[in-house]
Amino acid sequence: MKKIGLGSFLAVLLLLLSGCDYLPFGFTPVKDIVASPTQFEGKEIRVRGTVKDVTKIPLVDIRLYLLDDGSGEVTVLAGNDLPAVNDTVTVKGVVESAAILGGQSIGLRIKETKRF
Repeated sequence: MKKIGLGSFLAVLLLLLSGCDYLPFGFTPVKDIVASPTQFEGKEIRVRGTVKDVTKIPLVDIRLYLLDDGSGEVTVLAGNDLPAVNDTVTVKGVVESAAILGGQSIGLRIKETKRF
């Protein structure tokens, strides 16, 4: 049986953990998204924060919630069910805008792909 070195083991471990959504790092601050929406448009990001408000529009089947990470607030388009107000959630999603005019986003939101 061949032994692997500590450096090889750590490299493999880091590679395996880098794809794990449950690690407590790798979050994008909401203030960065709001400040530079064109930089994040269409990109998948992870944010973590507290749910401040929820909205459900049944006729068009839209579920939204406002997420506050302490650096700012952003609207999240929920994938399925809505979280409760004051819940702390981690969200993986794609940044979208209805339009970007002069570097300013109109209708900035995160389309949720996964919630933890």
